Amino acid sequence: MARKILEVVGLNKHFGGIYVTRDVDFEMSEGDQSAIIGPNGAGKTTFFNLLTGHHSPDSGRIVFDGQDITNWPPHTIARIGISRAFQVSNIFPRLTVMENVRSAVHSHLGVAMNMFTRANRVGIAETEEVVALCGLTDKLDVLAGRLSQGDKKKLELAIALANKPKLLFLDEPTAGMSRDETQETMNLVDRLNKDLGLTILFTEHDMSVVFSHARRVTLLHRGEIIVEGTPNAVRDNETAKQIYLGKQQI
Repeated sequence: MARKILEVVGLNKHFGGIYVTRDVDFEMSEGDQSAIIGPNGAGKTTFFNLLTGHHSPDSGRIVFDGQDITNWPPHTIARIGISRAFQVSNIFPRLTVMENVRSAVHSHLGVAMNMFTRANRVGIAETEEVVALCGLTDKLDVLAGRLSQGDKKKLELAIALANKPKLLFLDEPTAGMSRDETQETMNLVDRLNKDLGLTILFTEHDMSVVFSHARRVTLLHRGEIIVEGTPNAVRDNETAKQIYLGKQQI
């Protein structure tokens, strides 16, 4: 039986009088690849923000790899092995692919990015390894801002992987992509999960992506988990159909 890597217990968060996360219990085992779905305003982004330290919960606990990380700051959470790739690209458009990834590698290694010191030689092997993993070796010297949408997402993944995470959060990984780019990106996500054993949790509005690539699906609505289970179980659930899936193309 796989080891539990993430456990969320009774998580609550409200802004003013509105609960955006209400009594959420959630867990993942090592090697899982799961998806969280739900309509806009369901609380998906807030949930990710809570898990990565960008928001503090009003109550509840977050346990990662056996440690209670509730209320830890984002940089400390990143250091112990949680990375996140955002829906809105978090790259530096005027830096090359190599420079973007190396800055993330340097951050993970605790080395200042300074082109005029010995740090210029640090992290080259690590950078090239991550870039190759994400299929960007032939674009090392291309400015990030000139990449296609699909390659920008690959670069975002490479930056997240530079932290050598145990758990990776992906926020709308295929947003704005063509069909071919979507398939290529999700094939990469599958390889990271299967070949590296990386535990992955993603949000996604494209239900064909969700039901083709997640092995477990959680439906969030108004901050609460409504349905959770295998893709087939969630797809066939009448409550899930009424709340969300009936309006989607599956």
